[in-house]
Amino acid sequence: MDTETVRLNITLPRIVSQALNEIAGPRQRSKFIVEALTLRIEQKNRERLEKLLEEGYKATVKEDLEISKEFEAVDLEGWDDY
Repeated sequence: MDTETVRLNITLPRIVSQALNEIAGPRQRSKFIVEALTLRIEQKNRERLEKLLEEGYKATVKEDLEISKEFEAVDLEGWDDY
């Protein structure tokens, strides 16, 4: 992880700020926020990748079915031997 830091001025609802202080402690807020944001960013990146993969699969479904149909006879060859 990049060790360079940037100071931000953020605004939080009071109840969120109080919960943050209770959970993380006043001297550990930045660390807690970094961990929480990192998890959320990873989640959003996974969601974006899953969406792109789904779109890609949908875009090639017709071609995939045609290829499967083309090789169907070969796929079934030899199965009677088992």
